[in-house]
Amino acid sequence: MTTTTDLGATLDVTKPRHIGTIAFAGSIGTIVEWYDFIIYGTAAALVFNKLFFPNVDPRIGTLASLGSFAVGFLARPIGGAIFGHFGDRLGRKSMLMITMVAMGLATAAIGFLPTYAQIGIWAPSMLILLRVIQGIALGGEWGGASLMVLEHAPQHRRGLFGSLVQVGFPLGLVTASGVFSLVTTLPDADFLAWGWRIPFLISIVLVAIGIFVRARLPETPVFEKIKSRGQIVRSPFVEMILKSPRTFFIAVGLKLSEVSWVYMLTVFVVVYATTKLGLSKSLMLNAITLAALLELFTIPLFGHLSDIFGRRALYFAGVGFTVIFAFPLFWLLNTGTPEIVTIAVVIALNLGHGLMFAPESTYFPELFGANVRYSGASLGFQVSAAIGGGFAPLIATALAAYMGGTGGVSIMLILLALVTLTATLFARETKDDALIT
Repeated sequence: MTTTTDLGATLDVTKPRHIGTIAFAGSIGTIVEWYDFIIYGTAAALVFNKLFFPNVDPRIGTLASLGSFAVGFLARPIGGAIFGHFGDRLGRKSMLMITMVAMGLATAAIGFLPTYAQIGIWAPSMLILLRVIQGIALGGEWGGASLMVLEHAPQHRRGLFGSLVQVGFPLGLVTASGVFSLVTTLPDADFLAWGWRIPFLISIVLVAIGIFVRARLPETPVFEKIKSRGQIVRSPFVEMILKSPRTFFIAVGLKLSEVSWVYMLTVFVVVYATTKLGLSKSLMLNAITLAALLELFTIPLFGHLSDIFGRRALYFAGVGFTVIFAFPLFWLLNTGTPEIVTIAVVIALNLGHGLMFAPESTYFPELFGANVRYSGASLGFQVSAAIGGGFAPLIATALAAYMGGTGGVSIMLILLALVTLTATLFARETKDDALIT
């Protein structure tokens, strides 16, 4: 079927029953990718400091472990640039298959790695190399999955269907936290010896499922249209930077608060609560799992609301919550009461993260033109993720150690939220824009 947009462009639009299948295929891949990426963060917080960085002061070992976690974020813009380039030139679908295989193989390889006690410095070196591959793969995955769904979706429901790609994050988080919750019930000796490897090896099965589902996807009608018109550009990255630098920096700013917030919750808070507050690993992992389960419902809800009220409205709400809750989050954690800690994590993840995360897979691509959309959306998303997600837990750990408390961490979160607020003020609303002119 066809539809005419408000700007006069005629596009093929996927029938409703088919867009559901495409949205599922997009989300299944992001589930696998986020599962693979997140289990590394959990392992970095709980075990890698002992197995791969053991011959240093425990605090330095924790910082080194989180540093190896940050390396994956630094690699994500590289993946965004590489796969964004080829995704804008060759199509969305092929890039999705490549990124999934790369992520799955790198993750499974971590599960087979010897430890520092077995091969010395080669162990952390190989760990960091595989983390780089993970980062490159995820850097290309998100943009392709988002465009695959967005460029098939009906205009008035793009926020809802695009948010289904984002559901891959909480599902990946639930799966990762759930598997780690199970293996942490093992005796400590068994967990350190072999139990921590199980979550990484499970990735092989998930990747096989993802490949099976995605192999049946068609290319997007938007890409087919620009290809038929001869509008594919030679260097999408250069084209995007030269013609849309303001939009690129807005995208970076939009992502910064949300990504810092979520990795503070899933990495730094786990380290802080288990080492400083003496809370159990299982309590924190279960709290994160419960929060992520709720996001399976709140993310599509927020995506739907962005179709009604606009993308910017969700960002204003998310930023406002982050500023208000930055200090109370740690006050609630410091009570040490399991019920209060769990409620705090659930509220923080759904409102500090979900409100802004839900519309991203729709909003970021909508900001850019069709022939540079993969590059622009991916790089804006991944550059910000490298800054906020990669360094926020590391900086927070150093701040908490230096200041002897979490006040500096809360101030950091507020400052990052103000950056996102500024980007939102300068961003345009896109819910009624056509995807191609």
